[in-house]
Amino acid sequence: MFVPFFAALPAGARRTMVRLVLAVSMVFAAGVAGAQEMRSAQVPPPQDVPYPGTIALHVDASDTAQGIFRVHETIPVQAGALTLLYPQWIPGDHSPTGPIAMLAGLTLSAGGKPLAWTRDKYDVYAFHLDVPAGVSRIDAEFQYLSPRDGGFEITDRMMDMEWSKVALYPAGHFTRGITFAPSVTLAHGWQLGTALETSSQSGDTTTFKPVTFNNLVDSPIYAGQYFKRVDLTPPGGAPVHLDVVADAPKYLAMTPEQVNVHRALAVQATKLFGSHHYDHYDFLFSLSDQLGGNGTEHHQSSEDGMDADYFTAWDDNAPGRDLLAHEYAHSWNGKFRRPVDLWTPNFNVPMGDSLLWVYEGQTQYWGYVLTARAGLWTPEQFRDALAMVAANYDRNREGFRWRTLEDTTNDPTAARRSGLPYRSWQMSEEYYSAGQMMWLEVDARLRALTHDRKSLDDFARAFFGVDNGSYVTKTYTFDDVVAALNDVAPYDWAGFLRAHVDARKPPLLDGIEGTGWKLVYTDKESAYEKQYNSRPQSSRHLYNFAWSIGLTMAKGGQINDVRWDGPAFKAGVSTGATIVAVNGQDYSGDVLKQAITAARTGKAPIKLLLKYQGTYRTVPVDYHEGLQYPHLVRVKGTPDYLSEIITARR
Repeated sequence: MFVPFFAALPAGARRTMVRLVLAVSMVFAAGVAGAQEMRSAQVPPPQDVPYPGTIALHVDASDTAQGIFRVHETIPVQAGALTLLYPQWIPGDHSPTGPIAMLAGLTLSAGGKPLAWTRDKYDVYAFHLDVPAGVSRIDAEFQYLSPRDGGFEITDRMMDMEWSKVALYPAGHFTRGITFAPSVTLAHGWQLGTALETSSQSGDTTTFKPVTFNNLVDSPIYAGQYFKRVDLTPPGGAPVHLDVVADAPKYLAMTPEQVNVHRALAVQATKLFGSHHYDHYDFLFSLSDQLGGNGTEHHQSSEDGMDADYFTAWDDNAPGRDLLAHEYAHSWNGKFRRPVDLWTPNFNVPMGDSLLWVYEGQTQYWGYVLTARAGLWTPEQFRDALAMVAANYDRNREGFRWRTLEDTTNDPTAARRSGLPYRSWQMSEEYYSAGQMMWLEVDARLRALTHDRKSLDDFARAFFGVDNGSYVTKTYTFDDVVAALNDVAPYDWAGFLRAHVDARKPPLLDGIEGTGWKLVYTDKESAYEKQYNSRPQSSRHLYNFAWSIGLTMAKGGQINDVRWDGPAFKAGVSTGATIVAVNGQDYSGDVLKQAITAARTGKAPIKLLLKYQGTYRTVPVDYHEGLQYPHLVRVKGTPDYLSEIITARR
């Protein structure tokens, strides 16, 4: 309503209104700046000085029925003002996702006497108190109330506990200068996996060796009633273990061949990077249809979650096997080497995500490659998985018409990984897969420039593999990435990268043909895509017609995405609607397939009966190109770099 009113004003009045709006805006901006100064004055900024003493932190995680984590901290203090912080910016989330709303029952005391606290006026993650004279330590107690309506962090058989959710820490210090002595009580008889080192154990309580807070937060716990630890240590390398918790004992069964390909992952990663930056590494791996799925990187471990039958239905489970490789590669790319704006002195200083197309994009690339090199995927499965990614940027990412790849690095903060309508237009965190396609092209170009003598492997070894054995984070900038690429093969890498990450409609398919293959479509799903789409017990279960009629549906016909400017979109189909019938027949995935196939030889539209917001309507979709599924085929007469890329290193 404001714009038409403003446009109707005479020119002189419009100029007066503009001056008034500008004046008000300046006053408002000054007020915001003042509020920010008040906020920073209330919460002490972090300083690189050690916090005196060691904070004892105990978590009682034995309440599997109600999902309540009960926390007790003993904090050494000095008299005067003290601010305690709950972690907000969580490494690996790339956004301010610390679940402060789940903290409850906070009480502070000294010598058994309660202490008053107040929450910061501007920062809900900060709690202020005054420590009385003569008090040398205080006790903090609270509960972390884990989700009870899905995305479970604890079940009656297992749990995933992240220390960032169950700890308060003093403001005014770098987290690397704050020492914690952590301990945990589990449900009776449970076993645990973690990168932390055990100091002692008594009954169901495990006490760990003291550790700095940044490393504590980087060392979550997986624990469960049904637990198995498998040694994956590569020859001559640091110890690597697969710590598995499962819904039932039968899901812990694995064949020697399955163990061997997981061990090969550790071998291939260390051959790729030529180093390791951990004393030991633990894949914390949940196999569950109840515990929330997960994939979060840490320096000496990773949180990984798959369906319960990951091992026992191995032949049907190729999709998702790249998860372990992706999170493992992050030990080098993301944890040891980290973009400079993603390193922060504590967990309440905002992070910058501008280089996630390196942090996540290249890790996504190596995740696929290492999965194939280890034998977790066959070459055909690798190509079929890559074809699906490529097809998204061939037909299903119209959003690059209005935004750039680098702009999508803002998505973790803007969207907090929530579901988005019309995802192909709005897009979501494309720095993963679009970044992967860009790094495939970089690999192909390095090989072409050097007549196949150098590749992205050389970049990985030089950039991420430096300082073998060092555990200290080493940050990088855009210019550092460019310089390292030029060290492998001189080229205008700055211009190349900018053309991909800063430009609209980036050339994301050039890497496929650069490696000697091309993207084609047929009316037959690949075996990999059929598995990806047809896991009935998986939350991923969908019917994928994205590259044909432009729809993906969940089980039952609910439309979870409509391809922007695709045939269904142009007909007026909405995300969130449910397909009730197709051409007069009750809906099923097969009925829609048959209708799409039949329309290829006819002129009649495909009629969809939709239910949305309590009403029904029939929508005619004018589409006649048949079923479309992506595949990669060789380009004759060109070097087959793609096969070289996924060949296991000896």
